Formats: sequence, structure tokens, C-alpha cells
Amino acid sequence: MKKPVLPVNSPKVINAWCSYDIANSAYILSVNTVLYPIFYQQVTQKAFGSEMVQFMGMNIKNTVLYEYAIALGYFLVILMTLSLSGIADLGGYRKRFMQFFTMLGSFACMGLFFFKGENIGLGLLLPMLAVLGFAGSLVYYNSFLPIIATPDRHDRISAKGFSFGYAGSMILLIFNIFSLQNYQLFGFSDSLEAIRFSFIEVGIWWLTVSQIAFYYLREDRKVVHWDITVFTRGFHEVINVFAYIKKHRTMYRFLLSFFFFSMGVQTIIIVASLFGKAELGITDTKLIMTILIIQLVAILGAFMFGRVSTRFGNRTSLLWMLAIWVFICFSAYNVHDEYQFYVLSALVGLVMGGIQSQARSTWSKLIPSDTTDTASYFSFYDSTEKLAIVIGMLGFGIIEQITGSMRNSTLLLSLFFIISFLIIAFTKLKKEESSLA
Repeated sequence: MKKPVLPVNSPKVINAWCSYDIANSAYILSVNTVLYPIFYQQVTQKAFGSEMVQFMGMNIKNTVLYEYAIALGYFLVILMTLSLSGIADLGGYRKRFMQFFTMLGSFACMGLFFFKGENIGLGLLLPMLAVLGFAGSLVYYNSFLPIIATPDRHDRISAKGFSFGYAGSMILLIFNIFSLQNYQLFGFSDSLEAIRFSFIEVGIWWLTVSQIAFYYLREDRKVVHWDITVFTRGFHEVINVFAYIKKHRTMYRFLLSFFFFSMGVQTIIIVASLFGKAELGITDTKLIMTILIIQLVAILGAFMFGRVSTRFGNRTSLLWMLAIWVFICFSAYNVHDEYQFYVLSALVGLVMGGIQSQARSTWSKLIPSDTTDTASYFSFYDSTEKLAIVIGMLGFGIIEQITGSMRNSTLLLSLFFIISFLIIAFTKLKKEESSLA
């Protein structure tokens, strides 16, 4: 029997939607941000005798190679989601595609167990696939927001989702930290083996917790005849959306601003632990505790700037956060001890949760009310972010490779935030309502 689509603003559906942030945030925190960068640095340096590794005939720094691999992963996300999102809208396949990318990402996480350092190809391929699963699933996850709630609730629901993710993902990370520090208690030979098992735990967590959202999220399904024309029709839907965005200055300008500040925000999130270890020599344990502090503060930041947005509007909230990000980048260039790094990390947490949740809710409110192509609109939104990550990571990696220091790369990131600030300052973030042809 077909389950009916639940009414808009249903608390049960909203909470289920938010729960997916708990599922995938375990990956982004435990694997992408904390454990894998630390593990990758240690095992590659042990396998190759230094931070310089041999890959495809090149002699390249291990962190730079990792940054390039992640950039490539996000580029593949753009290609796949742009081609599939039109199909998702045509046939009501948002949840099906979300499930596919979730499975891809979770199994890639589990596969990291088999990376030991010398098989560096596997150590680069699997993080790329995990990124593909994570970022791909988010396109369709985000596209449900305009479907399950009215625009007046988007700010708080988006903030709630990120807060769920920050809080829930810490549970698994804290357990992983405990098993890492007490590896003998769990029968592991050393801490590196404990980290390898944590990758399996993250994959299982991601796959299991996501079933809550998959159970409650529903959409109207349409019959799609699967032949070669379905892909051309899917692209046609995406082209229509792009044509609409180009004609509406507010959407276009916001997307441009989002592109620039995403280059900064996402790059900082990805390289934060690498920066602390490479530039300041902070120990792995202290780095992990720092990331936990960032997560706790991010919960506060998501709710705080959600309130600011409700009272003063999305534009004011975004401008405040962008100004703080500029300060963070300039400060990172001048950080010289671990205590300064801790203070800066807390500041990152404050605006990290806020700017991500506010960007998502702002875009959801700019989408035309009468459209059914939410996946296509969020495909553009997420593809913009992923393209920003590709360019941001490449720029960061190239400057680090040329200068030998991550500090110089932070100045590049500050430029991205300044450009974004100026665009938002001269844009009124109000929906320009007109039907999509």
C-alpha cells in the first residue's frame, strides 16, 4: 500500500529530516575532518620515510596530494548531481538517489580499513568516493527542505538540522577517541589499528542512522520510462533552472556570493587539523579535542545566527558572519602557538554552523514557490559549493606547494570572504517571484 505524503510542517517529518544530519555528520567529523587526515599523514610518512610520497611517477608532499584528491572528488560530485537532479525532479527520485549516495559513501568509509600507507592509491580513491557519497546525498537531502516546510520555518529548521549533526556526530567521535586512547582495552595492537576500525564504525553509523530519514521522507512518484531520452530530459530541467537563475538578480548574486565564501569555509573545515599539525606541531589528541570544542560551539552558532536571521534578516546575519571569517583568515596567518589556535578554532566553530545553516535556508527561500524542481535548484546550489571546494582546495594546495607553508594560503581565503561580503552588502535577499517556464 502506498504511503501518503505527510503534511507540510509535520514535526515528525522535520525531526526525521534533521536526523540525517546526525548520520552523515559522523563521516564529515570523524573521517573527513579528524581521524583520516591524522591517520593518512602518519601511515604515508611511515610507508615512504618522509612527508614526500611517490605517486604516478611524481614526488609530492602527502598533504598536497590529499588536497588534490579531495578536490577531484568534489568535481565528480558536480558532474553526477547535475546529470541526475533533473531526473530526480521528473520522477520523484530524490529519496532513491539520496539512498544510493549514502550507500556509496558509507561503504567507502568502511573500505578505508584496508588502507595501510603503502597502497596510497586506495588511500586516495576511497576518500574521493566517500566525498562523492556525502556531497551527492546532500543535494537530495537539502532539496526536501522546501517540500517539508513553509519558508517562514526554513531558518530554524536548517539550523536545527546542523545542530543535530554537530551534537550527534560528537557521540561517535568521543567513543572513537576513547577506543584510540585505550586501544589495548579493545584488543587493538596499536592506536592506528583502532583508527582503522573507527572507519568501519562510521560507515555503519551513517548507513544505520540514515534509515530514520528514509522511512519518513516521502514524495510523489511519477512513471519514468528509462531510456536515453530520460537523461536529455533531465538536463533540460537543469538548463531551465539555470535560465531562471540568470534572469533573477537576487538568486544569481546570492549564488555568486555563496560560491566565494564556500571556497573559504569548506577549505578551512577540511584542512583545519592538517594546519594545526603541520604549522604548529599540535599533537593528535589535542587536535581531536579542539575539533570537539569547535563542534560544541558550532551548535551554539547555528542557533544564535538562526535567531539573528529571524530578527534582522538573512542578509544581516550573513554579513556579520562573513566579517568574522575575514578576521579568522588574517588571524590564522599570525597564529604561532597552540593557545592562539584554540581561540581561533572556537571562533571558527561559532560561524561555521551559522553560515552553513543560513546559506541553506536563504537559498530555500529564494526558490520559486510554485516549482516542483527542488532537486535541480539544490543541485545548482550544491554544485556551486562543490566547485568552490575544488577551486579552494586546489588554490590552497598550489600555494602550499609553492611556498611550503599553509599560512600563505590563508591569505587567499580571506580574499574570497571579502568578495562575498561585498556582494551580499549590495544585494537585497528577497524572493523575485515568477513562474519557471
